[in-house]
Amino acid sequence: MDIPVYLIAGFLDAGKTNFINGILKDGFAAEDKTLLICCEEGEEEYDPHGLFNVFTYTVEDQAELTPELFKKLEKQYRPKQVIIEYNGMWMMEPLYRDGLPGNWVLYQIICLMDARTFEPYLKNMGQLVMEKVSNADMLIFNRCNEQLRADLRSKNLRMANRRADIYLENEDGTSEEYVTEDMMPFDLSSGHLEVADEDYGIWYVDLMDHPERYEGVSVTFKALMCHSKKFKGVDCPGRFAMVCCENDMQFLALVCKGQGMDRFKNRDWVKIHATVKKENCEAYQGQGPVLYVDRISACQKPEPETVSF
Repeated sequence: MDIPVYLIAGFLDAGKTNFINGILKDGFAAEDKTLLICCEEGEEEYDPHGLFNVFTYTVEDQAELTPELFKKLEKQYRPKQVIIEYNGMWMMEPLYRDGLPGNWVLYQIICLMDARTFEPYLKNMGQLVMEKVSNADMLIFNRCNEQLRADLRSKNLRMANRRADIYLENEDGTSEEYVTEDMMPFDLSSGHLEVADEDYGIWYVDLMDHPERYEGVSVTFKALMCHSKKFKGVDCPGRFAMVCCENDMQFLALVCKGQGMDRFKNRDWVKIHATVKKENCEAYQGQGPVLYVDRISACQKPEPETVSF
């Protein structure tokens, strides 16, 4: 039987324990026996009133987190679901790549951040921070005020993680979504957008998140040619993006259709003029922006070549 695993990540004092107390109080474990694995001891403690039907186990060393340990705990406690309060100083990849038994399914990664310390942590521990931001299914910033909300939105974290639900929890107890209607980054009123080299990353994220905004809009941009190996006959030029460091590169590709694409080899720099349509596309596994190319030509590579967030 598969056991869903909820990974609650974040640095010390980010609010992980309070978050877990909250979901337990709301009845998260009311019907299903739950195993809570604690990898960090913070200032807050678990509310004993919320621990009905919950069994806790403490891990002090990341090396202890092995499939053998988890199977031992499964046999001992027979949980229906697992919550792991993860130590913020540990990389998550070893856990979700090789650390879980085959029947332990990583169902959701929830990452909590203290908005007041996010900037210095990002500067001093960029890889640790961005691993959590880029892998989260839900991202929550606590203790926000007006200035911190503006600072966080100016970073456009959607570029690092387009699938996550991002929320800002304010000091007064209110909550709001990170993405707002007025966050549209470009003026599309003329019906055409010339994408500046340095704006490719922002444009790509907005286009993928809101393809309906660009329906019928013509765009001009530079990209590396790419002929897909996975999807036969699909051309998907794009640019490499550096999420947090040179070892963490992603290719931001767009499906393009039109004459003349086959004249260029993979990794040729091209300048494309195309019109955007929102369509179902196998490469997107659903709807997404398909660019109908009417002009394409060779061009000089932009400086810098990679997109940085």
